[in-house]
Amino acid sequence: MLYQIAQKIMMQIDPEKIHNWVLGFLNKTGNSQLSWLYRQNLKASPIKVMGITFPNCIGLAAGLDKDGEAIDAFHQMGFGHVEVGTVTPLAQPGNPQPRMFRIKSKKAIVNRMGFNNKGVDNLVRNLEARKSSIIVGVNIGKNKDTPVDQGKNDYLICMEKVYPHADYITVNISSPNTPGLRSLQYGELLDDLLGDLKNKQSELKEKHGKYVPLALKIAPDLSSEEISIIAQSLLQHKFDGAIATNTTIQRDKVAGLTYANELGGLSGCPLNDSSTQVIKQLHGYLGDQIPIVGVGGINSASDANSKFKAGAKLVQIYTGFIYNGPNLIKQITKHCPQL
Repeated sequence: MLYQIAQKIMMQIDPEKIHNWVLGFLNKTGNSQLSWLYRQNLKASPIKVMGITFPNCIGLAAGLDKDGEAIDAFHQMGFGHVEVGTVTPLAQPGNPQPRMFRIKSKKAIVNRMGFNNKGVDNLVRNLEARKSSIIVGVNIGKNKDTPVDQGKNDYLICMEKVYPHADYITVNISSPNTPGLRSLQYGELLDDLLGDLKNKQSELKEKHGKYVPLALKIAPDLSSEEISIIAQSLLQHKFDGAIATNTTIQRDKVAGLTYANELGGLSGCPLNDSSTQVIKQLHGYLGDQIPIVGVGGINSASDANSKFKAGAKLVQIYTGFIYNGPNLIKQITKHCPQL
């Protein structure tokens, strides 16, 4: 009830402005008495994925807390893990505003943020400052001004800096809002990137005395052949996980609605079916050799179950969380697969 009242107010405010305000509030209250406003004590449902024992199956997807400013507050809400980022080597402002748009009737959001973040060094400071023990994944990307054929260096820079502080690292090559980024999902560029990241992982494992799994986040707008090629690359390079999927550039399920033609990635309910289909196809190639984290359009426990049935071991939420609040976490944890 409290969230429903707050949501009515928040939905009247510019989406990016209220996003930033809420993050600031969560940053200040995550370890204070005010955390009772959103704290949930949920029963643990441990599950082991990528060699990590997660307390439950539900995580916060990357993009909501890019700079890792409210990790402790999300832990209080009951998330089993938080994925921060996407972070880039250098701070960047992202695309011009306005760049985030609600399609309320479909419980959807269109965004073209463009990896706006304060840079990897700032994120590392926030990771060091967190007080909770929640599992944290770090989603890494390339700066907009870095040419695609040199993008690998940006990923390696970020990986080296966050490695000591991350429980797992996600390689984001699927955002539609950084020019040319999705081309890294194909051919020699993909194999070159994955190979060098795995080599760096081995080097950093020796340096820090711990193994941090690597996951690849892919787009929902892939053909069956492209999914097959990506799966082969993941198997060849022995990646630890796959995250399916990012936002979509398709608009067929929101055609004719206000903001439907805005450039950017569409998230929320209209993405659910296509994301689940990618998970199913990807799992068909990977089997149980490489676990899949399902994300995209989850707006209910039923949606999460569809992802599990398609082959996902964990799920993540973002837009569904915006529209439903912390109660969605509670509902999904009741249906988590267990060890």
